[in-house]
Amino acid sequence: MSLPPIPPWLLVLAVLITAAIVVRLGRRRRARRGRRAAVRGRRAEIAAEGILERRGYSILDRQVSAAWPMAVDGRPVEAGLRADLLVERRGRVFVAEVKTGPAARPTAPDTRRQLLEYRIAFDCDGVLLVDMDAERVLRVDFDLLE
Repeated sequence: MSLPPIPPWLLVLAVLITAAIVVRLGRRRRARRGRRAAVRGRRAEIAAEGILERRGYSILDRQVSAAWPMAVDGRPVEAGLRADLLVERRGRVFVAEVKTGPAARPTAPDTRRQLLEYRIAFDCDGVLLVDMDAERVLRVDFDLLE
């Protein structure tokens, strides 16, 4: 006794349902990974505060926002920025960015661009990169034409 043939529409339906399940599971996995990364990032920022304080910096603010005005095709727009910490030492104010892994190198392209943006957009005396793996604070200066 042989089984009746499976209608093509049923095969298509099975493939679509399987694809939907795979997509949904992938979204859940990425969301979980994102939540874990956020928790790790927040823990690193808290630890960075201690590192900065031991080096004589005072924490002024956390998750500091700034708007960077620019023009696109002649129309004014603002780019929103958010830095990890705003700190002060000896009367000078710095934006501090906390990084781990390869991103903790000031020459890493994304990190370098981020620090340069902060230096230009925030009204501060300089930028700091807190390397959590090495537990060190690097002052990063740019040769800006001002």
